Amino acid sequence: MAGDEVDPVYFESSYYVAPEDKTAKPYVLFSAALRETGYDAIAKVAMHNHEHIVLIRPANDGLLLHTLFYPNELHTGNKVAPPAAKYTAGELDLAKQLVTKLAGPFRPKEFHDAYRESVERLIAQKSKGHKITPVKQPRPAPVVDLMESLKKSLASHGAPAKGTRKASTGAKSSRRRAA
Repeated sequence: MAGDEVDPVYFESSYYVAPEDKTAKPYVLFSAALRETGYDAIAKVAMHNHEHIVLIRPANDGLLLHTLFYPNELHTGNKVAPPAAKYTAGELDLAKQLVTKLAGPFRPKEFHDAYRESVERLIAQKSKGHKITPVKQPRPAPVVDLMESLKKSLASHGAPAKGTRKASTGAKSSRRRAA
């Protein structure tokens, strides 16, 4: 199965897979075969008193196992069709320039759960006997002109010269998946 056949919406949880000593050779062989063929594997496993469909793929020096949702488990209640809206070629060019300017590699270490950190900080303060005062909520920002915002954003990030193009850092994966 091709690597882009499984929509990430099906991914539930991820686990690192490690072999026991006596299964090290089949594990390493399977991992190398997946890596060199560009395929990922689909399997069924029983875990946490539930049968799961899983995707197994090579990652770094080992294997990752991703449990997948069954189609009937997907939450489609909030799925809506995008509204119909027209835009000009110039607006699309500006939007593409902004996306290109802001593109970069995914660095997960740059992200952190600020909400959790704030809650933990409040719990620590409360446990020390400090008084907790609610933060005044900001007013929603007024709706602005999208084209004007795009132009300002491009100007602040140094728009590329006309006719030049920055190399893409987020190439699509061309991995294939095997059943």
